[in-house]
Amino acid sequence: MSIEPLDDVATRPVLRLTPGRDRRVKGGHPWAYSNEVAMTPALRALPPGAPIRLEGDDGVRHGTWLFNPHSLIAARRLSADPGVALDEAYFRARLAECIALRDRLVGAPFYRMVHAEADGLPGLVIDRYGDAVTLQANTAAMDRAMPLLVAALRALIDPRVIVARNDSAVRGLEGLPEQSGLLWGEDATARVREGGLEFSIDLLSGQKTGWFFDQRDNRARVAAMCQGASMLDAFCHTGGFGLLAAQAGATAVTLLDRSEPALALAMDTARRHGFGDRVSAQKGDAMEAMEAMVGAGKRFDVVVADPPAFAKARKDHPAAMRGYAKLARLAAMLVAPGGVLFIASCSHHVSPGEFTDAVASGIARTRRQARLLATTSAGMDHPVHPLLPESAYLKGLLLQFKE
Repeated sequence: MSIEPLDDVATRPVLRLTPGRDRRVKGGHPWAYSNEVAMTPALRALPPGAPIRLEGDDGVRHGTWLFNPHSLIAARRLSADPGVALDEAYFRARLAECIALRDRLVGAPFYRMVHAEADGLPGLVIDRYGDAVTLQANTAAMDRAMPLLVAALRALIDPRVIVARNDSAVRGLEGLPEQSGLLWGEDATARVREGGLEFSIDLLSGQKTGWFFDQRDNRARVAAMCQGASMLDAFCHTGGFGLLAAQAGATAVTLLDRSEPALALAMDTARRHGFGDRVSAQKGDAMEAMEAMVGAGKRFDVVVADPPAFAKARKDHPAAMRGYAKLARLAAMLVAPGGVLFIASCSHHVSPGEFTDAVASGIARTRRQARLLATTSAGMDHPVHPLLPESAYLKGLLLQFKE
């Protein structure tokens, strides 16, 4: 059964940029803000996510954009072609390009398949776990396009299950409800292969879209330093850093997280791979538990601190800076002499420089000397739009402590 396209190209409305407000769009920025476009009653009546033709007041055509009359970001760029048909064939072609790139970059079907604006599909995130797929539509247009996306995914890779993880708070900015569920198939469990391990994950109730592919390269970097080492994986979720450390020869790994289901999945993975005796799980608030460990005089050769976003909005920035400084102080006090710390931030409201300053401030309070071994970011399956610093959200620092 064919699925209706997003709109009728012949009747696609025109949205015009206001005089003097076209510089950013002409420079290639993929967003047009509400104060940069000329609203009319007819345009305000359009449904959120409606395709429009964006033009400058000088008549320059900027292609097909996706319009939301109720959002601060009024329009998002989709195609340079103002007459492109937004049907299943269009989305199938776009997804095929994304899959081909990830197959080259990763070499196995476990990756971030679509990374929103950087892949030309604004607000859309798709992760692939072999024969399972999670989809998150954070814009009204991608929410409307879900039937087309499901059909395209089925045609391209015939997944066993497709799960909607539309539970991100950012959907509220587009007037969308938070909801998750099955879009295709019945079983929402899956496994992801990385570094020779198969991790058990729950696509419906796990964090984000089920697994943090963005830390793949950083997990490998840390694991390479864990032979014969003791290791703490704080905010571990399903144990990516810690279990890869055990696989690489860590003698003792402590997994720390507040989620009992996530820890259970991590321990299941450890037992299946034969090193459950070297891995222990501790349930609790990571910051509180780390503080207790400091008080008890515990030390680890390798410490990983990979928390959820401390700054989910701009107003959270001051508290986030204090939080990262405190986390760095606690983590540094848990590192044994000569040991290493990997600490990360996924808050796009905190810049790389600000994060580095906060970590340096926290470490300085311990009066310990550290040197920076690497400044890292997300893997290449998370491409960055050059004009959207928001898409370069992940920041990581790998440090060694001299004594």
